[in-house]
Amino acid sequence: MIQRGGGKIINICSMMSELGRDSVSAYASAKGGLKMLTRSMATEWAKFNIQTNGIGLGYFATTQTAPIRVDGHPFNDFIIGRTPAARWGEPENLQGAAVFLSSKASDFVNGHILYVDGGILATIGKPSNE
Repeated sequence: MIQRGGGKIINICSMMSELGRDSVSAYASAKGGLKMLTRSMATEWAKFNIQTNGIGLGYFATTQTAPIRVDGHPFNDFIIGRTPAARWGEPENLQGAAVFLSSKASDFVNGHILYVDGGILATIGKPSNE
C-alpha cells in the first residue's frame, strides 16, 4: 500500500471491543486489542495515505447464532429487548459500512470503529426497566 500511494484497511471489530460480558473474556480481549491495533495502525500509516478503520459488529443472524435466536431463549429476548432496532442484524446490513470505509468518501476517516449494531451500544448500559 505504501508503494501504491495509499490504501484502506478494514478490521472486523465487535461490540466486545467496548464491552465485557460473562463467558466471553478471551473474545472481548481479542476484540479490544484489535480496536487499539486499528488506532495504532491509523496513527502510524496515515502519513502514507493509508486509512485503517474497523467495523464493529453487533449481534447478527448467522448460522452460529441460530440456536439462540429462537422465541423464548433468554439471550434472544435480551438482544431483541435491548436493541433499539428490536432485531438481530442481517449480514447485508454490513454492506454500506464496508463500501463507505473502502471508498474515497472515507479518505479523511482514520482510526474509527463504525459500529453496525442496531443501536445496542447506545442503550446497553441502561437498566432494562427504564
